[in-house]
Amino acid sequence: MYIRFVNYLDKINQYRKSKISNRNFLVILAVIVGVLAGLAAAALKSLTHHIEEFLQSDWHWKYKYYLYFIFPMIGIFLTVLYIKYFIRRSKFETGLTPLLYAISKKSSRVEAHNIYSQVITAAVTVGFGGSTGLEAPIVTSGSAIGSNLGRFLGLSYREITMLVACGAAAGIAGAFNSPVAGIVFAIEILLPEFTIPAFIPLLLSAATAAVVARAFYTQQLFFLVTEGWRMDALIYYVLLAGLIGLFSIYFTKANYAVKGLFYKIKHPYTKVIVGGLMLGALVFLFPTLYGEGYITIKGLLKGDYLTVINNSIFEDYNNIPAVVILFTVVTIFMKSLATLITLGAGGNGGTFAPSLIMGGLIGFIFAYVVNLSGLAHLSVSNFIVAGMAAALGSIMHAPLTGIFLIAEITGGYILMVPLMITTAISYAINRSSQKHSIYTKALADKGELLSHEDKDTTVLNQMKLRYLIEKSYPQIQMNDLLSLKMGEIVQSHKNICAVTDETGDFKGIIYIEKLFNEMMSNPDKENLQAADLVQSAPNTITEGDDLKMVLEKMEQENVWILPVLTAENRYLGFVSKTAIFNKYRALLMRQNDYMG
Repeated sequence: MYIRFVNYLDKINQYRKSKISNRNFLVILAVIVGVLAGLAAAALKSLTHHIEEFLQSDWHWKYKYYLYFIFPMIGIFLTVLYIKYFIRRSKFETGLTPLLYAISKKSSRVEAHNIYSQVITAAVTVGFGGSTGLEAPIVTSGSAIGSNLGRFLGLSYREITMLVACGAAAGIAGAFNSPVAGIVFAIEILLPEFTIPAFIPLLLSAATAAVVARAFYTQQLFFLVTEGWRMDALIYYVLLAGLIGLFSIYFTKANYAVKGLFYKIKHPYTKVIVGGLMLGALVFLFPTLYGEGYITIKGLLKGDYLTVINNSIFEDYNNIPAVVILFTVVTIFMKSLATLITLGAGGNGGTFAPSLIMGGLIGFIFAYVVNLSGLAHLSVSNFIVAGMAAALGSIMHAPLTGIFLIAEITGGYILMVPLMITTAISYAINRSSQKHSIYTKALADKGELLSHEDKDTTVLNQMKLRYLIEKSYPQIQMNDLLSLKMGEIVQSHKNICAVTDETGDFKGIIYIEKLFNEMMSNPDKENLQAADLVQSAPNTITEGDDLKMVLEKMEQENVWILPVLTAENRYLGFVSKTAIFNKYRALLMRQNDYMG
């Protein structure tokens, strides 16, 4: 049945190729991905807001508010249960790192369950108060739509990667109603190589998703009232950029520290309890940490500068500016911890929205303090949006995404110059300390990051060692008589053979030329055993090594072939430079046919 289906699908693809070019077909698929990703974005936002509305307004119980302390833990617990029993995974990596890994090492294969599981788990996590964002899950969901549609239709790696990027762009466009930012995000974060023909599918996918999502949500996310920017305020934008650049370095390092702490907790439910209680305590003390937190930025942009401290246990002191300032500064750092604790404990979400919230709060408190000091009169709303763009651009290493996203979602195109200045400077400060973003560092440390600059590494990352192992080389055991194995060795037409013990453990190699010389000159050749001629291999390869490491080992030893072993030292076969280069050329030719 499966073979029949594959053959039928192949016939459809052949017919399609004869009637429509790959370029035009990808345009059609991009629109389809845009529609589906837009629906997914609308579903995620709707489900999340319904959960929040039910917990905060629709559900009436005398002691309900005591449960706000444990609501975040309940959301994380439900997420962990869903992951374990419905998609049957021991862990569920969040954020954009798994997506980048899929593009780099899994031929852009994003598992199909991400289409819906990202929506469900993110809605439950954030709806119950998890202090993360919905954007990374919707990007992954949209990318999964593109990946699985492309794989179903038998497209090439490069074409599937394009559909993955279309899904990501559509996800951002649908979540924020910001198609330009979606396109820039896909180019800046996901696409290994940008070409002008690739722009059309991205544009159509993002625009389609924005239209579909707008059918469900017509309201703009933020409203910015501004008269523009002033020349005398530019120095303050520079100072704000410096603060956010330094904060982004702190956030990046805090991310690794908190991940390390939760990594030491082995039992998943212990993580839920520890993280959930910590998060509940933070939300209790700082209510603005509940969920995404956009409502706080909306209030600040409207001029309600007490929105951060209101509804907290410190609300009675909101008439004291020093308390408001201190509370807001602490909230900024607590938001970073709350986000990382939510993710470390097992919740789903991303750092997209938290970056915006933290940047907005830094921009607010900076302008608020300057205005109180009398040094200048700054537009607080202008500095809020500039801070949002700078934080997003520096933390994610995506400055263009930060600029265009904020300009779109606030309608603040008139502030393009301050947005560019603050984002560029904060990004440069972060990049000077952190070569990789929080999404890419883990992959870079393992050598698994798809390089935008190194095309050779990009292609090698797509190749799998297990498909290049040659098992036709002769294999003999240590106590075998070589005279009895000569026929098998000659028929193999190989210049090397592997030597193992009785259990299959690798012991070394024998070069065939040396074997022939010995069989011709040794008077006791009939009794010659493999153990008499075996020698250590110049180096060995384990089945988990990547191809770049394999080639480095071959260069170090100046050899063209090396044995491949399991982690338990069992012999698997040999891999040669010839096989690697042949596969490399074939893959490169296939990619060059992309969108032809």
